[in-house]
Amino acid sequence: MTERKEIYSVSSLTREIKGVLENRFPYVWIFGEISNLRIPSSGHCYFTLKDRNAQISGVIFRGQAARLKFRLEDGQTITGLGRVSLYEPRGTYQVIFEYMEPKGAGALQLAFEQLKQKLAAEGLFDAALKKPLPPFPGRIALVTSPTGAVVHDMLTVFRLRYPNVELLVVPVRVQGDQARLDIPAALSCLNRHMAADLIIVARGGGSLEDLAPFNSEEVARAIHQSVLPVISAVGHETDYTIADFTADMRAPTPTAAASLAVPDKRRLTEDLSVLTARLRLCLDRRLSDGRQRLNAASRRLVDPKKKIYDHRLRVDELTQRMARAMRRELSDRRTAQNWRRDRLAKVSPLVSVTAGRRDVQGLVKRMGLAMDGRLARNRDTLKRLEQNLSALSPQLVLDRGYSIVRDSRSGDVITRADQVEIGSSLDVVLADGSLKAVVERKDDGKKEI
Repeated sequence: MTERKEIYSVSSLTREIKGVLENRFPYVWIFGEISNLRIPSSGHCYFTLKDRNAQISGVIFRGQAARLKFRLEDGQTITGLGRVSLYEPRGTYQVIFEYMEPKGAGALQLAFEQLKQKLAAEGLFDAALKKPLPPFPGRIALVTSPTGAVVHDMLTVFRLRYPNVELLVVPVRVQGDQARLDIPAALSCLNRHMAADLIIVARGGGSLEDLAPFNSEEVARAIHQSVLPVISAVGHETDYTIADFTADMRAPTPTAAASLAVPDKRRLTEDLSVLTARLRLCLDRRLSDGRQRLNAASRRLVDPKKKIYDHRLRVDELTQRMARAMRRELSDRRTAQNWRRDRLAKVSPLVSVTAGRRDVQGLVKRMGLAMDGRLARNRDTLKRLEQNLSALSPQLVLDRGYSIVRDSRSGDVITRADQVEIGSSLDVVLADGSLKAVVERKDDGKKEI
């Protein structure tokens, strides 16, 4: 017996290959040069990604392309994250990209994301582990480069806001491979000697490569292990590093860190003056109330009846005050309840459902219009094809008096005299009906046979 073999259709084999590709390469990082870039009206970007020895088709859809921080161009070298897929109608495979970045940033960005996920899984970023900052620190340690504008700017802010604080500048390198060792060593030394109430790790802005030490695992773990609270002030407002996520507080800039670390002494002095004035006013009121109560008590001791009368008046007054207070409390609570009811109505799911229903109705209407237009175009196309087909119909030729002659035995159409012999039987098809004929004479146009 012969072995039965499985025979694939083109569609089923293509579908099997598609499944193998997509399961084997769900997401991959790929590096190459863009060529043949096409961006149609849909906004999707189609291109070829190539290197010296091979090329592959690529696409990034409009939503993902809109989030890119750069514009795609031919000849541009990129690193991207995408999934391998196969387009069944053409049997070609391609990479559907979710993210891209220009050449040079891909490896660092990937390392940043991987370390971030690892430390987050270990709980280094948990909000519950963040230590509160001291409200009035006596000494602050600045872990940064001793040269440059960062130290100068921070010292200026400290002098203006809170000159009472003692500052300790701990010099470290903030760029290069050695920086990832200097910074943890400085943090360890400060914690070992409890040399400050607060630590600020600071550096000015820079590229992703410049900020690499603050995206290192050594610095992140040193900040996490610090007993003293740590403020991370690295880069500009848009720069985020692993140190920012691990620190007890992130400051958008070094000068902002100085402002967060200490209070404003002038504001404290003003607040103290206000509180002192309020305290004196309260004491004066208490003394005045005490004198009034003493005088009232002295007068009540003279005549017990008057004392009882005064108590009655006092009870009436307190009753009225209590009634007014209760009405005011009820009014305030009613107002708060109405406010909460209005807020609840604004976020009610019914509002979202209603809006969604309107959107669905609009989409249904648009889909109906699109389907009607498509059907109308298809009807026009079908009518035009019918007219073309009718114009080419053999029946029209027969209606004009022509006929079709076929050999009765073979059924072949006879177009030349030399296709038949004398005595051959023929079928003649007319516009209406057919005839049976026998060849008695042939004329090939040259001579009669």
